[in-house]
Amino acid sequence: MSALSDRIRAVVGQQPSVVSPPAESRFPNPDSRQDLSALGGEWRDGVFVVERRYARSARHGCETVGAIADRLADATPQASLFAGLRRSGEAAGADAPFVFFDLETTGLSGGAGTQAFLVGCASFDEDGGFFIRQFVLTSAVGEKRMLADVQSAFAGAGALVSFNGKSFDAPVLETRYLFHRLEWDAARLPHVDVLHPARRFWRHGAGSPGPGLRGESDCSLTTLERQLLGVRRVGDVPGFEIPSRYFQFVRTGDARPLVPVFEHNRLDLLTLAALSSRLVHLARVGPAGAKTAREALALGHVFARAGLERQAREAFERSLAMCASPAGAYDATRIDALRALALARRRARQFDSAAECWRDVLQVRGCPTVIAREASEALAIHHEHRLRDLASARAFALRGLEESLAPPAASWTRAVRHRLARIERKLGVSAPPLLLS
Repeated sequence: MSALSDRIRAVVGQQPSVVSPPAESRFPNPDSRQDLSALGGEWRDGVFVVERRYARSARHGCETVGAIADRLADATPQASLFAGLRRSGEAAGADAPFVFFDLETTGLSGGAGTQAFLVGCASFDEDGGFFIRQFVLTSAVGEKRMLADVQSAFAGAGALVSFNGKSFDAPVLETRYLFHRLEWDAARLPHVDVLHPARRFWRHGAGSPGPGLRGESDCSLTTLERQLLGVRRVGDVPGFEIPSRYFQFVRTGDARPLVPVFEHNRLDLLTLAALSSRLVHLARVGPAGAKTAREALALGHVFARAGLERQAREAFERSLAMCASPAGAYDATRIDALRALALARRRARQFDSAAECWRDVLQVRGCPTVIAREASEALAIHHEHRLRDLASARAFALRGLEESLAPPAASWTRAVRHRLARIERKLGVSAPPLLLS
């Protein structure tokens, strides 16, 4: 064994020593084959950065950059209404300056293997211009350095703003920071994810009070910018095509396929800022600024979650006033607004007014069974305990049980039958065996 060891050491000792070049020597261009001139950026300490500034006068559809900046500046206090909660469970107080960010990644499903090859960060400067800085991953060895630069771009933010960033963008970045054993400081910042309020405000179509499109697909960023801002992209690259363009760049070193990807990212950031400004502006001016019944209804829910009960009731009332359908006709927005207003008035101990809303709910043809049962139960309670009208209370309790053949939850059925039995004891009426069996 000792002879074999001596032979191995001798062979190893004969090999020329290989010294890895210092990290700095691999930059500015980690791959000499790459041609990044088409992107219009420059190397900065080993990271390729592309910068663009849109002046106040620049237009994005029907909006100007200056108008977007002014609305955000005027409504900074209202941004916290859309920030949700921190990881600790405390309310997140979003404040200026806002840093908008959006990723382009090597995959669309997330996960440990997904990398962000383009991180776009944007903010408004003192003159009201929109300044975008895009960090590019040109090779695997440069990822750690790129992430450090992205961290510095987030450092001065009062809040982060994204579109689906809480579910996708932030987790992707955090995973890469953990991989490189870097601290993800941005986790401590308030984060406004515009996707979630956008669904509540504009899911059913931004331009009309009708039902509009259904499902989540009509809440994509490009759909919203077309409906709300009048932006129609020409030659935009589809999202599903973006990863393949990056891999083509990695194989060939030719950055020209990435040019439309960078423009796509910049337009996303502009639209994100415009949508954010609309949300906070609505929260600042109140229900009078709502253009549709759906917007007023969503605004009421925002106020209600923040504990602003008076503003919430005003928004729900505004929503009802803006519903175009007749009182008895089926209208999903009207039903939602009536229910929300009934609950808000009950919280304010305006019991008679709440009961009026529940009665109006039951008058709507085709009202969903769950909501009709809820209305019947609320009216049964109101007539039994507040009006002392036991006959009407019994009628509403029976209506709740007979509302539909679809079986309700067993616990709800037991509660209603218990209430019905109590009312009938007070009335001295024998309960039907079928109901109490």
